[in-house]
Amino acid sequence: MARILVTRPEEDAASFADILTGLGHQVQIEPLLSVRLRTDASLDTAGAQALLFTSANGVRAAARLTEERGLPALCVGDATARAAHEAGFDRIESAAGDVHDLAELVRGKCRPEAGPLVHVAGTISAGDLAGELTASGFEVRRAVVYETEAALRLSGEARAALADRRIDAVTLFSPRTARTFARIVQEAGLAHRLGTVDLLCLSAAVAETLDALPRRRLLVAAEPTQNALIELIQ
Repeated sequence: MARILVTRPEEDAASFADILTGLGHQVQIEPLLSVRLRTDASLDTAGAQALLFTSANGVRAAARLTEERGLPALCVGDATARAAHEAGFDRIESAAGDVHDLAELVRGKCRPEAGPLVHVAGTISAGDLAGELTASGFEVRRAVVYETEAALRLSGEARAALADRRIDAVTLFSPRTARTFARIVQEAGLAHRLGTVDLLCLSAAVAETLDALPRRRLLVAAEPTQNALIELIQ
């Protein structure tokens, strides 16, 4: 049993925490990014052959902006695919990986002449999905429909847990989350308390942002999926 600090945005953190709790771990949720729909958000699916989702946040934003559920929903990973299923999409494919894997899935499932692809994205996105697919001859409409805001400080509960060494591991799913964690832990004067904490990263890109941060171990999931991170925890 480990005491784990989960730093995902609130909606994603709840389901992830439930899984970890079911495996016998103690979980404390500390969202380091908050997500909101942009006030000027719109989604043009006219003539599109598929929707591309690189996050569950994009799925939830799309579900609020359109009643379209018949287009194929091509998702970066299994957690995003689950969100698409919950949102009512019924033609769902998961790349079970990262942006490069999603681009490969698109190339296998779609044809450039069949119509545009709509990438439902936030203001900050990992990788260059549109660039990869444009190079393969596809037309990509990038619909920026949500934005994320980084936390300014740790909550009192998280500060106390780190200060008292009541955290064994911290899960970090994105480079931006990792950078935010490093910044606010250092600003709180708690970086020296991380010597007994494992930093568990979804990918090497996440881990690279934490090189200078004290820790017990810096560990990277075998592949960039939630299931692989759970295996790392176990």
